[in-house]
Amino acid sequence: MARDVLSIGQVRIHGGSATREEAMKEAADILEAAGAVTGAYFDAMQQREQTVSTYMGNELAIPHGTNETKDEILSSALSVVRYDGGVDWGGEHVTFVIGIAGKGDEHLEILSQIAVLFSEEDEVERLKRAQTPEELYQLISAAGV
Repeated sequence: MARDVLSIGQVRIHGGSATREEAMKEAADILEAAGAVTGAYFDAMQQREQTVSTYMGNELAIPHGTNETKDEILSSALSVVRYDGGVDWGGEHVTFVIGIAGKGDEHLEILSQIAVLFSEEDEVERLKRAQTPEELYQLISAAGV
């Protein structure tokens, strides 16, 4: 990425599980705390989810806002949360919830990098074995995200 969209403070690991709504709220809260989105971005994520599921396969969901809510995005950023207990994402089992805020078309590049990383089951297993947020951050950064 041209700019650093992910910092260590935007990566978390939870031993338990969460509901889809809780996971989306945490993703939005991390992005808001990073100064990337306004407080309305969570609603934008929920709108998107009602239209189309953001479940991507390989235990990954990428909640993000709708095109109509682009004004809520202040800068590009990611949030990465691993739920070891899983999240029921509309009937799909999700372990990784990656919130995305992309200014302009930057989210497309970010999405493609994440899609490549999570297309490899071996990589997903490595991400699941990371013991700390720092280790998880290093693995994701090393993949060029």
